[in-house]
Amino acid sequence: MAGKGLGAVPNAYATSGARGRMRATGSDPTTLKRLAGETAAEEVHDGDVVGLGTGSTVEWTLKALGRKVAEGMSLLGIPTSLRSESLAKELGIPLTSLEEHPVLDVTIDGADEVDRAFDLVKGGGGALTREKIVAAASKREVIVVDPSKLVERLADRFPLPVEVVPMAVPTVRRTIADMGAEVVVRKADDGTDMRTDNGFAILDCRFPGGIGDKRYVEQEINNIPGVLENGLFLDMTDRIVVGTEDGPVRLDTGQWLGDRPVH
Repeated sequence: MAGKGLGAVPNAYATSGARGRMRATGSDPTTLKRLAGETAAEEVHDGDVVGLGTGSTVEWTLKALGRKVAEGMSLLGIPTSLRSESLAKELGIPLTSLEEHPVLDVTIDGADEVDRAFDLVKGGGGALTREKIVAAASKREVIVVDPSKLVERLADRFPLPVEVVPMAVPTVRRTIADMGAEVVVRKADDGTDMRTDNGFAILDCRFPGGIGDKRYVEQEINNIPGVLENGLFLDMTDRIVVGTEDGPVRLDTGQWLGDRPVH
């Protein structure tokens, strides 16, 4: 697919539940992540096929599911990354595949940013493509976060990850920069270019002021030759579980933390 010129549309990229029983004993990020992650495990029922997300918050969900399996719950997991696959095996969670179970009951995953429309930026862990594949195959998508991930506009504070064929990095980087983004190649801990589980590179794209027209940006990035997938997850989320100092809060469509009491 060929991307089209973007010089005529610069403004497209510019700024133009119920409370759980637990209560946090502190506001440190680990406590809030644990509250959200463990609470989300309650969304899984006996016999479910579950998408196992990737990230520090959803790891608490996997640990809770491992305990449920040890107590006799029957479930099958489909991991969204090699990291999640390894942790699930360590925790004794039985695994399956999309070939065997092409429709999942629920996926529980984290996010780097969530806006009021329940749209997301994901891919901080580099698993965005597999995460999107599993999310699209799920009847329900439940996202677990701490309050710092709730934003008014996506891709301002946290850059939008884009997974790219390595040889296409220079051209894709230049094209996305022409859209008004600040683009950097993600590096591994040893300073080399990071590679995803799929063997691809990641470009981190920050849009000053956030993304205005999310759907247009998603389409234009995915139309660039060499792009595998981008980290915008639009119209995919059914519920957000937020770990707060007052305990975990479940938000459904139309609800937002702090707008009004949720029950």
